[in-house]
Amino acid sequence: MKLLDIGEITARSGVKPSALRYYEEIGLIQSISRHGLRRQYEPQTLTRLALITLAKSGGFSLSEIAGMFSEEGKLQIPREQIRKRAEQIDQQIKELTGLRDILYHVADCPAPSHMECPSFQRMLKATAKKNR
Repeated sequence: MKLLDIGEITARSGVKPSALRYYEEIGLIQSISRHGLRRQYEPQTLTRLALITLAKSGGFSLSEIAGMFSEEGKLQIPREQIRKRAEQIDQQIKELTGLRDILYHVADCPAPSHMECPSFQRMLKATAKKNR
């Protein structure tokens, strides 16, 4: 099996060397040897890094990600936790879509003053009600 050094892992994964060292420190990945001062990794480390990157972009913390691997290093995806996160993202999308629509309206509103615009007034009231 051909081992990949830290430079190759960095180039192929896009993960910075400092992050790789930190991931190793907290047990998310592990090097299996050194070639001089350069850490050596198995090729499947790239797959694990892709999983870590995906989970981070999904809003999971590194400790949550670590919990997705068994002690033997096998992936154990907590489906209910993933579903809850997907639902949170759906809610964020709805909120951001509403905010985007408001911003477009404010930018394009033909009223001489936004305070004279009935649509803008409704949006303000809805926002105030939501924040209560």
